[in-house]
Amino acid sequence: MTISRLLTGLALATALVSIAPATAQAATAQAATAQDGTGPATTGTTASQGAGPWGTYYAPGRRAKTKGSLTVSGEDHAVIPAAELGRISGKVYDLTRGPSCGWAVFRLTYRTADGKNLPFKHRSVVDCSYGTPKSFTFTQRDLYQVELKVCSEARASKPSLNCLYAGSWKVLYVSK
Repeated sequence: MTISRLLTGLALATALVSIAPATAQAATAQAATAQDGTGPATTGTTASQGAGPWGTYYAPGRRAKTKGSLTVSGEDHAVIPAAELGRISGKVYDLTRGPSCGWAVFRLTYRTADGKNLPFKHRSVVDCSYGTPKSFTFTQRDLYQVELKVCSEARASKPSLNCLYAGSWKVLYVSK
């Protein structure tokens, strides 16, 4: 009985090992076709693409959404690679008719003047008007990484700790 279980386990492991390279190759080919515009469109900008359109990203429960574009220029690959200037623009949509608002929170990681540190700062945009999106545009110098979170919560002067620290950030750009 134990020999048959061992043989079954080996057969399954062999099948997985033979399928994994084909799956990885198909995923790489699909990503390449999506990047050159001949294949299906993707949502969001991957870290390898650098700049371009991103979104549509939704808050949990689809109570808010955001989409836009990211443009970087002057990538410098000194000690810590960073783009000289990054421009993020887009729209935030509040999809609730109640007192909640739609929030787009960006975590911008940038290179310091001495070129040795990578601190970050948050930049947030809030829209509390159902049916009328709020447009935004901002720039950041020495940009290393851009991450995004979309939340739906009450209007305030800044996003809540729950919005900032619960869940995961979506990476829009990483300098290479």
